[in-house]
Amino acid sequence: QVHLVESGGGLVQPGDSLRLSCVASGRTFTRDVVGWFRHAPGLEREFVAAVTKNGERSIFADSVRGRFAISRDNENTVNLQMNSLQPDDTAIYYCAGGNLPTDRPSAYDLWGQGTQVTVSS
Repeated sequence: QVHLVESGGGLVQPGDSLRLSCVASGRTFTRDVVGWFRHAPGLEREFVAAVTKNGERSIFADSVRGRFAISRDNENTVNLQMNSLQPDDTAIYYCAGGNLPTDRPSAYDLWGQGTQVTVSS
């Protein structure tokens, strides 16, 4: 069984940066796409970004485009670099594995437990 584990969350001030990592462990990770989603209290789960297996294609939500970057170190590790963080970015961030580069949560069938990101002065 494959598990996804997120790390790198924390408390930062507006304008700061954070780098989240998603590592797949266990059996061979065969999903072609790794996506990041976030869930803030009182709001629906929101797509953030996704990257394909070879890193050749990435997609971003409008709310983070230009501030966030996604990269794939290898087939088991995906990073989300978050710059110019704002209070609206506060949420639990989840990585997920799927086979289509899409913003639809239903297309991802493997999810991590999440890591908390809090942006506050």
